[in-house]
Amino acid sequence: MNNLPYAILGRTNFKITRLGYGAAHQRPMTLKQADEILNSVLDSGINFIDTSPDYGNSEDLIGKFISHRKKDFILASKCGCNPGRLSMKLPNHLWTSSQIINNVESSLKRLKIDALDILQMHNPSVDDCVSGNLVDTLQKLKQQGKIRYFGVSTMIPDLETFLKWNVFDVFQVPYSALEQEHEQWITKISKSNSGTIIRGGIAQGEPVDKPVSNLWQKLKKKNLTHLLENNETLSSLILRFTLTHTNIHTTIVGTTNIQHLQENIEATMKGPLPKHIHKEIQKILI
Repeated sequence: MNNLPYAILGRTNFKITRLGYGAAHQRPMTLKQADEILNSVLDSGINFIDTSPDYGNSEDLIGKFISHRKKDFILASKCGCNPGRLSMKLPNHLWTSSQIINNVESSLKRLKIDALDILQMHNPSVDDCVSGNLVDTLQKLKQQGKIRYFGVSTMIPDLETFLKWNVFDVFQVPYSALEQEHEQWITKISKSNSGTIIRGGIAQGEPVDKPVSNLWQKLKKKNLTHLLENNETLSSLILRFTLTHTNIHTTIVGTTNIQHLQENIEATMKGPLPKHIHKEIQKILI
Protein backbone atom coordinates (compact mmCIF):
# COMPACT_ATOMS: atom_id res chain seq x y z
CA MET A 1 0.00 0.00 0.00
CA ASN A 2 1.25 3.48 -0.88
CA ASN A 3 1.64 6.33 1.58
CA LEU A 4 -0.60 8.70 -0.36
CA PRO A 5 -1.18 12.25 0.90
CA TYR A 6 -4.45 12.89 2.74
CA ALA A 7 -6.75 15.85 3.37
CA ILE A 8 -9.79 16.47 5.57
CA LEU A 9 -12.90 16.85 3.40
CA GLY A 10 -14.24 20.04 4.95
CA ARG A 11 -17.01 19.80 7.52
CA THR A 12 -17.51 16.08 6.85
CA ASN A 13 -14.23 15.41 8.70
CA PHE A 14 -13.60 12.47 6.39
CA LYS A 15 -9.87 11.84 6.01
CA ILE A 16 -9.50 11.10 2.31
CA THR A 17 -6.65 10.58 -0.12
CA ARG A 18 -5.94 13.58 -2.35
CA LEU A 19 -6.06 11.17 -5.28
CA GLY A 20 -9.56 9.75 -5.57
CA TYR A 21 -11.01 7.28 -8.04
CA GLY A 22 -13.71 8.17 -10.55
CA ALA A 23 -15.74 5.06 -11.36
CA ALA A 24 -17.35 6.36 -14.55
CA HIS A 25 -15.77 3.42 -16.45
CA GLN A 26 -15.95 5.01 -19.88
CA ARG A 27 -14.44 1.93 -21.52
CA PRO A 28 -16.18 -1.48 -21.59
CA MET A 29 -14.84 -3.99 -19.05
CA THR A 30 -15.31 -7.64 -18.33
CA LEU A 31 -16.37 -8.59 -14.80
CA LYS A 32 -12.84 -9.86 -14.17
CA GLN A 33 -11.35 -6.52 -15.23
CA ALA A 34 -13.81 -4.62 -13.03
CA ASP A 35 -12.91 -6.80 -10.06
CA GLU A 36 -9.20 -6.23 -10.66
CA ILE A 37 -9.31 -2.46 -11.08
CA LEU A 38 -11.66 -1.77 -8.16
CA ASN A 39 -9.69 -3.93 -5.72
CA SER A 40 -6.41 -2.53 -7.05
CA VAL A 41 -7.69 0.97 -6.27
CA LEU A 42 -8.27 0.01 -2.63
CA ASP A 43 -5.08 -2.05 -2.40
CA SER A 44 -3.14 1.01 -3.58
CA GLY A 45 -4.37 3.04 -0.61
CA ILE A 46 -6.91 5.24 -2.41
CA ASN A 47 -9.89 5.62 -0.09
CA PHE A 48 -12.30 7.89 -1.99
CA ILE A 49 -14.51 6.63 -4.83
CA ASP A 50 -16.97 8.71 -6.84
CA THR A 51 -19.77 7.06 -8.83
CA SER A 52 -23.26 7.80 -10.17
CA PRO A 53 -26.38 6.08 -11.50
CA ASP A 54 -25.46 7.89 -14.73
CA TYR A 55 -22.30 5.78 -15.08
CA GLY A 56 -23.80 2.63 -16.58
CA ASN A 57 -23.31 -0.36 -14.27
CA SER A 58 -20.69 1.36 -12.09
CA GLU A 59 -22.73 1.11 -8.88
CA ASP A 60 -23.52 -2.55 -9.54
CA LEU A 61 -19.82 -3.35 -10.00
CA ILE A 62 -18.87 -1.54 -6.79
CA GLY A 63 -21.57 -3.44 -4.92
CA LYS A 64 -20.50 -6.76 -6.39
CA PHE A 65 -16.75 -6.51 -5.95
CA ILE A 66 -15.88 -4.16 -3.08
CA SER A 67 -18.96 -3.62 -0.89
CA HIS A 68 -17.43 -6.12 1.55
CA ARG A 69 -14.50 -3.69 1.90
CA LYS A 70 -16.66 -0.64 2.63
CA LYS A 71 -14.70 0.20 5.77
CA ASP A 72 -11.71 0.88 3.50
CA PHE A 73 -13.20 3.78 1.56
CA ILE A 74 -15.51 6.79 1.46
CA LEU A 75 -18.17 6.50 -1.23
CA ALA A 76 -19.85 9.37 -3.07
CA SER A 77 -22.69 8.98 -5.55
CA LYS A 78 -25.16 11.32 -7.23
CA CYS A 79 -28.85 12.03 -7.67
CA GLY A 80 -31.24 13.68 -10.07
CA CYS A 81 -30.08 11.06 -12.52
CA ASN A 82 -32.39 9.46 -15.05
CA PRO A 83 -30.56 6.28 -16.08
CA GLY A 84 -33.42 5.01 -18.26
CA ARG A 85 -33.23 8.05 -20.53
CA LEU A 86 -31.24 6.42 -23.33
CA SER A 87 -33.79 3.74 -24.06
CA MET A 88 -36.87 5.83 -23.31
CA LYS A 89 -35.78 9.21 -24.75
CA LEU A 90 -36.30 10.97 -21.42
CA PRO A 91 -34.47 14.04 -20.02
CA ASN A 92 -30.92 13.49 -18.71
CA HIS A 93 -31.98 14.56 -15.22
CA LEU A 94 -35.23 14.95 -13.30
CA TRP A 95 -35.18 17.46 -10.46
CA THR A 96 -38.01 16.31 -8.23
CA SER A 97 -38.06 15.08 -4.66
CA SER A 98 -39.37 11.68 -5.73
CA GLN A 99 -36.58 11.25 -8.29
CA ILE A 100 -33.90 12.00 -5.70
CA ILE A 101 -35.44 9.57 -3.21
CA ASN A 102 -35.73 6.88 -5.90
CA ASN A 103 -32.10 7.46 -6.91
CA VAL A 104 -30.92 6.99 -3.33
CA GLU A 105 -33.01 3.88 -2.69
CA SER A 106 -31.82 2.30 -5.94
CA SER A 107 -28.18 3.26 -5.33
CA LEU A 108 -28.19 1.72 -1.85
CA LYS A 109 -29.47 -1.56 -3.28
CA ARG A 110 -26.95 -1.64 -6.13
CA LEU A 111 -24.05 -0.65 -3.88
CA LYS A 112 -25.16 -3.11 -1.15
CA ILE A 113 -24.79 -0.56 1.64
CA ASP A 114 -27.11 0.96 4.27
CA ALA A 115 -26.13 4.62 3.76
CA LEU A 116 -24.23 6.79 1.30
CA ASP A 117 -21.31 8.69 2.75
CA ILE A 118 -21.91 11.56 0.31
CA LEU A 119 -24.79 12.28 -2.05
CA GLN A 120 -24.23 14.92 -4.73
CA MET A 121 -26.83 16.51 -6.96
CA HIS A 122 -25.58 15.99 -10.50
CA ASN A 123 -25.31 19.45 -12.12
CA PRO A 124 -28.68 21.06 -11.31
CA SER A 125 -29.33 24.74 -11.88
CA VAL A 126 -30.25 27.06 -9.02
CA ASP A 127 -33.78 27.21 -10.44
CA ASP A 128 -33.99 23.40 -10.42
CA CYS A 129 -33.13 23.32 -6.72
CA VAL A 130 -35.53 26.09 -5.75
CA SER A 131 -38.50 24.88 -7.79
CA GLY A 132 -38.08 21.30 -6.62
CA ASN A 133 -37.39 22.23 -2.99
CA LEU A 134 -34.49 19.81 -3.28
CA VAL A 135 -32.39 20.90 -0.31
CA ASP A 136 -35.25 19.97 2.03
CA THR A 137 -35.34 16.52 0.44
CA LEU A 138 -31.59 16.09 0.97
CA GLN A 139 -31.87 17.19 4.60
CA LYS A 140 -34.67 14.68 5.22
CA LEU A 141 -32.58 11.87 3.69
CA LYS A 142 -29.75 12.88 6.02
CA GLN A 143 -32.08 12.86 9.04
CA GLN A 144 -33.30 9.39 8.01
CA GLY A 145 -29.72 8.12 7.98
CA LYS A 146 -29.76 7.19 4.30
CA ILE A 147 -27.02 9.70 3.51
CA ARG A 148 -24.37 11.13 5.83
CA TYR A 149 -23.54 14.33 3.93
CA PHE A 150 -24.73 16.01 0.75
CA GLY A 151 -23.33 18.33 -1.85
CA VAL A 152 -23.55 19.40 -5.46
CA SER A 153 -21.57 18.82 -8.63
CA THR A 154 -21.68 22.19 -10.33
CA MET A 155 -19.80 25.09 -11.93
CA ILE A 156 -20.05 28.84 -12.28
CA PRO A 157 -22.38 30.75 -12.43
CA ASP A 158 -24.64 28.48 -10.31
CA LEU A 159 -21.75 27.76 -7.94
CA GLU A 160 -21.78 31.33 -6.64
CA THR A 161 -25.39 31.09 -5.44
CA PHE A 162 -25.00 27.56 -4.08
CA LEU A 163 -22.03 28.67 -2.00
CA LYS A 164 -24.03 31.57 -0.52
CA TRP A 165 -26.71 29.15 0.69
CA ASN A 166 -24.17 27.57 3.07
CA VAL A 167 -25.99 24.23 3.13
CA PHE A 168 -23.75 21.97 1.05
CA ASP A 169 -21.11 19.84 2.75
CA VAL A 170 -19.12 19.32 -0.45
CA PHE A 171 -18.77 20.84 -3.90
CA GLN A 172 -17.51 19.03 -6.97
CA VAL A 173 -16.15 21.36 -9.66
CA PRO A 174 -13.95 21.06 -12.77
CA TYR A 175 -10.35 22.22 -12.56
CA SER A 176 -7.01 21.55 -14.23
CA ALA A 177 -4.19 23.42 -15.92
CA LEU A 178 -6.41 23.41 -19.01
CA GLU A 179 -9.53 24.56 -17.14
CA GLN A 180 -8.50 27.17 -14.60
CA GLU A 181 -11.78 29.09 -14.37
CA HIS A 182 -12.63 27.77 -10.90
CA GLU A 183 -9.23 28.35 -9.30
CA GLN A 184 -10.35 31.13 -6.95
CA TRP A 185 -13.70 29.48 -6.30
CA ILE A 186 -11.97 26.39 -4.95
CA THR A 187 -10.34 28.56 -2.31
CA LYS A 188 -13.70 30.16 -1.47
CA ILE A 189 -15.31 26.73 -1.10
CA SER A 190 -12.56 25.55 1.23
CA LYS A 191 -12.79 28.73 3.34
CA SER A 192 -16.51 28.10 3.77
CA ASN A 193 -15.55 24.78 5.44
CA SER A 194 -17.06 22.71 2.62
CA GLY A 195 -15.16 19.89 0.97
CA THR A 196 -13.60 20.37 -2.47
CA ILE A 197 -13.80 17.50 -4.94
CA ILE A 198 -12.22 18.06 -8.34
CA ARG A 199 -13.30 16.43 -11.58
CA GLY A 200 -11.22 16.69 -14.74
CA GLY A 201 -8.05 17.18 -12.71
CA ILE A 202 -6.05 15.27 -15.26
CA ALA A 203 -7.97 16.90 -18.13
CA GLN A 204 -9.53 13.53 -19.05
CA GLY A 205 -6.08 11.99 -19.45
CA GLU A 206 -3.76 11.84 -22.41
CA PRO A 207 -5.56 10.05 -25.29
CA VAL A 208 -4.18 6.61 -26.09
CA ASP A 209 -6.82 4.71 -28.04
CA LYS A 210 -9.52 7.36 -28.31
CA PRO A 211 -10.01 10.64 -30.24
CA VAL A 212 -8.00 13.62 -29.00
CA SER A 213 -10.22 15.88 -26.88
CA ASN A 214 -10.38 19.63 -27.35
CA LEU A 215 -8.46 20.05 -24.10
CA TRP A 216 -5.60 17.90 -25.28
CA GLN A 217 -5.60 19.56 -28.69
CA LYS A 218 -5.03 22.81 -26.81
CA LEU A 219 -2.25 21.23 -24.77
CA LYS A 220 -0.50 19.76 -27.80
CA LYS A 221 -0.26 23.24 -29.33
CA LYS A 222 1.79 24.37 -26.34
CA ASN A 223 5.33 23.25 -25.63
CA LEU A 224 5.61 21.96 -22.08
CA THR A 225 8.26 19.30 -22.64
CA HIS A 226 10.97 21.46 -21.06
CA LEU A 227 8.99 21.35 -17.78
CA LEU A 228 8.88 17.56 -17.54
CA GLU A 229 11.06 15.74 -15.05
CA ASN A 230 12.90 12.57 -16.11
CA ASN A 231 10.47 10.11 -17.73
CA GLU A 232 7.48 12.23 -16.66
CA THR A 233 4.40 12.25 -18.88
CA LEU A 234 2.17 15.20 -19.70
CA SER A 235 -0.65 13.48 -17.78
CA SER A 236 1.56 13.36 -14.70
CA LEU A 237 2.45 17.03 -15.07
CA ILE A 238 -1.20 18.06 -15.40
CA LEU A 239 -2.25 15.95 -12.39
CA ARG A 240 0.53 17.43 -10.26
CA PHE A 241 -0.54 20.92 -11.35
CA THR A 242 -4.04 20.21 -10.03
CA LEU A 243 -2.77 18.81 -6.73
CA THR A 244 -0.54 21.86 -6.23
CA HIS A 245 -3.68 23.83 -5.34
CA THR A 246 -3.59 23.55 -1.55
CA ASN A 247 -7.36 23.98 -1.13
CA ILE A 248 -8.20 20.91 -3.18
CA HIS A 249 -9.09 18.01 -0.91
CA THR A 250 -9.27 15.32 -3.58
CA THR A 251 -9.24 15.01 -7.34
CA ILE A 252 -11.06 12.07 -8.87
CA VAL A 253 -9.31 10.35 -11.75
CA GLY A 254 -10.88 7.45 -13.61
CA THR A 255 -9.16 4.60 -15.42
CA THR A 256 -9.83 0.97 -16.23
CA ASN A 257 -6.10 0.33 -16.75
CA ILE A 258 -4.04 -0.80 -13.76
CA GLN A 259 -0.84 0.60 -15.30
CA HIS A 260 -2.45 4.02 -15.67
CA LEU A 261 -3.68 3.76 -12.08
CA GLN A 262 -0.12 3.18 -10.92
CA GLU A 263 1.12 6.12 -13.01
CA ASN A 264 -1.46 8.38 -11.35
CA ILE A 265 -0.33 7.17 -7.93
CA GLU A 266 3.33 7.79 -8.78
CA ALA A 267 2.50 11.31 -9.98
CA THR A 268 0.63 12.02 -6.76
CA MET A 269 3.50 10.67 -4.67
CA LYS A 270 5.90 13.09 -6.38
CA GLY A 271 4.02 15.88 -4.66
CA PRO A 272 3.14 19.42 -5.77
CA LEU A 273 5.01 21.13 -8.57
CA PRO A 274 7.75 23.61 -7.73
CA LYS A 275 6.31 27.14 -7.61
CA HIS A 276 8.20 28.38 -10.67
CA ILE A 277 6.98 25.48 -12.81
CA HIS A 278 3.41 25.91 -11.60
CA LYS A 279 3.47 29.62 -12.46
CA GLU A 280 4.97 28.99 -15.88
CA ILE A 281 2.25 26.46 -16.73
CA GLN A 282 -0.38 28.94 -15.59
CA LYS A 283 1.00 31.58 -17.92
CA ILE A 284 1.29 29.22 -20.88
CA LEU A 285 -2.16 27.65 -20.58
CA ILE A 286 -4.36 30.37 -19.08
